[in-house]
Amino acid sequence: MSEERSTRLLILGSGPAGATAAIYGARAALQPVVIQGLQPGGQLTITTEVENWPGDTSVLGPDLMARMEAQMRHLGVELVADVATAVDLRHRPFRVETDGGLVFRAEALVIATGATARWLGLPAEAKLRGRGVSACATCDGFFFRDRHVAVVGGGNSAVEEALFLTNFARQVTLIHRRDRLRADATNQRRLFAHPKIAVIWNAVVTDIEATPDGMGVAALHLADTRTGAFRRLPVDGVFVAIGHDPATGLFRGQLEMDAAGYIVTAPDSTATSVPGVFAAGDVKDRHFRQAVTAAGMGCMAALEAERFLAAQAQEPGREAA
Repeated sequence: MSEERSTRLLILGSGPAGATAAIYGARAALQPVVIQGLQPGGQLTITTEVENWPGDTSVLGPDLMARMEAQMRHLGVELVADVATAVDLRHRPFRVETDGGLVFRAEALVIATGATARWLGLPAEAKLRGRGVSACATCDGFFFRDRHVAVVGGGNSAVEEALFLTNFARQVTLIHRRDRLRADATNQRRLFAHPKIAVIWNAVVTDIEATPDGMGVAALHLADTRTGAFRRLPVDGVFVAIGHDPATGLFRGQLEMDAAGYIVTAPDSTATSVPGVFAAGDVKDRHFRQAVTAAGMGCMAALEAERFLAAQAQEPGREAA
């Protein structure tokens, strides 16, 4: 039989958005509970150096998330090493089941389950992630100053990554499997007009060649999608920009989402289509996907949850949760 528990504020996810929501929720005396998810600490735990977190010239992603976890524990946040497997948002308190057999009843819910980058699925890609292979130009572009980098993809994200990388790289090569881009016309004009950017059409990456010491990228192996011919492209880094998948499957049919599956929130807010449910971080943000913006949304979500619970407690005939 499942163990059932009640909480005023339940947070799903423990990356920068979930951690910040928990910190603010704890300071508001909401006694938040955090279900950490499959990857406690989120995507930053699998990155290397972070140089754009305010207050730190450079910090390792895992170290930054360890500090956030320590701060949550210091404030009395309960961290549950488990994964949410079922959610019922039809009635308050909301019902959340976990893989470990727990059932939570929550008066307010913050969804901070994040999104994951789509990868090429190559064995070398996983080995070299953080060592020349990245899915975030804003995060890692600085490390490739005066280098030759490649971007894989053909949509707006890929074109924007390529354009951003020109601020650092000596040369940027965009690799696309088709003979035309999916990006909008304005982005395409900017891309084709940029002197640092070259495009390789009708090509797929079949392998990523490591440097002799295994600590970096030496080249990409490409196959022509029309002829099957192979070529080797020497590069110092590769940015995979073929999209992200928000972790929103649990909420499909219960919350309003956009066509890509990102949770829709009210303007200048983290409030979702269900009162009392808030979404923060990459699960609702398809544009920026930065640790600092996720943390800011986590703060917003906790403050909005606090106000929501206070308003509920003041309704006539309703006792405080």
